[in-house]
Amino acid sequence: MREFLDLDKRDREILSLLEQDPEMSQNDIAEKLKISQPSVSARIHKLKQKGALAHVVGMNLKKVNLYMAKVDVMAKNTSSVLDIFKDCPYFLNGLIVSGEHNLCLFFVGEDIATLEAIVDGHLRNNPVVTSAEVSIVITPLKDLILPLKMCFGSSDTPPCGNGCNCKECAHHISNRCLGCPVTGSYNGTIWK
Repeated sequence: MREFLDLDKRDREILSLLEQDPEMSQNDIAEKLKISQPSVSARIHKLKQKGALAHVVGMNLKKVNLYMAKVDVMAKNTSSVLDIFKDCPYFLNGLIVSGEHNLCLFFVGEDIATLEAIVDGHLRNNPVVTSAEVSIVITPLKDLILPLKMCFGSSDTPPCGNGCNCKECAHHISNRCLGCPVTGSYNGTIWK
């Protein structure tokens, strides 16, 4: 069972200030709240330990030229679908959810065609997937930080394990997919 957060007024004030300005220094927080910097430091440390505060490093979808796809999936085996994408550079996150669809997957890429090729090549033809509906995010209301994996090994075959080399993939050959950044066939610019 998760530990109860037990946030007090000061904790909420610190979180509010950091939400407005994630780069705000502990000295500035202390000055605004009229408490000592060591007190702010101790509270921030406590908030991090409890999981109430975390820092995410990534790219801001509102500021970079990337597309994000939300894919709602109905699958007979959610774990096996999630396992396909665990090392995929395009994959952001996967959520097991209730409702008609039991998976919600998030992908990011430089073009919509590559995102569609991922869905076609890994989900729509997968026997454990009964449905895959793609929605492209037009624009987020607030800043949306995407924690992209920027460093990974190099291989002739993509980490998704689909057994297909990008050089042999119909989507890649017809320029409907930029290819996997892990392979030498990648034609994009983010991971070059």
